[in-house]
Amino acid sequence: MSEKKIERRGLGRGLSALMADVNITTAESPREAPRRADQRVPVEKLVPNPNQPRRDFPKEALEELAASIREKGVIQPLIVRERPGGTFEIVAGERRWRAAQLARVHDLPVVVRDLDDTEVLEVAIIENIQRADLNPVEEAMAYRQLMDRFGHTQEKIAEGLSKSRSHIANLLRLLNLPEPVLDHLREGRLTAGHARALITTDNPTELAAQVIARGLSVRETEHLAKGPAAPTQAAPRRVSTPEKDADTRVLEQDLSATIGMKVQIDHKGEQGGSLSIVYCTLDDLDELCRALSAMRSAETR
Repeated sequence: MSEKKIERRGLGRGLSALMADVNITTAESPREAPRRADQRVPVEKLVPNPNQPRRDFPKEALEELAASIREKGVIQPLIVRERPGGTFEIVAGERRWRAAQLARVHDLPVVVRDLDDTEVLEVAIIENIQRADLNPVEEAMAYRQLMDRFGHTQEKIAEGLSKSRSHIANLLRLLNLPEPVLDHLREGRLTAGHARALITTDNPTELAAQVIARGLSVRETEHLAKGPAAPTQAAPRRVSTPEKDADTRVLEQDLSATIGMKVQIDHKGEQGGSLSIVYCTLDDLDELCRALSAMRSAETR
């Protein structure tokens, strides 16, 4: 590899710069032409990224893509970086590489980029997010990686990927569910709407099993998550409590979206109040503690 470094397109230039790489289509678009001329590389000279976040490549989907490649060829070049020994590591486009082999295509168009390991992973994550067949758990985990590993905020991700902030926040909340429920989401037995209704329940795994067995709708799942109504005959008298004002409810929603956990605020006027955060697992608690520690460290700098 040449010692001359190509201009970095990583964190210093943000998500939009990396998006420009992922969105390269063909050399027919002069405004998006790569810095290096397109090359065609034999498929045996291309190797997958060992840290590729996507591990599942369904056979049926690959066969469909292979059929398209046989008819039209590979339109969008792969993004690669040079490796020792004359090989090229795939940064974006492993699915096209796999399908091309099924289609018995011998070489593929590539765009060569000079990217470090951090940038390679970030590009791979962004490419996966753009996939139409990504399940909600995979998408949520991709957003979490962008935040944890690269320091991107929900706002920056939403802006860079043309997503709404609420969409990203709602998906991140799904990661608070236990693994058995996430498996149902991955396999399509539950939708994201079903799963969101179970986030704040005490027994999401048991309720998820009921939802699947009974074929409940999202609305029915929401009713199930609320639990059975208390019997009216023996219902104890409750002391009425004032309804929370709109500002408090909005603040609760903003905090919940930011940390991905349910937040409750009990404001008592001049007497102060309390703030409670509901977590589902010990990992959630660890993550919350890390976030608070990071904030404290930032304040003392």
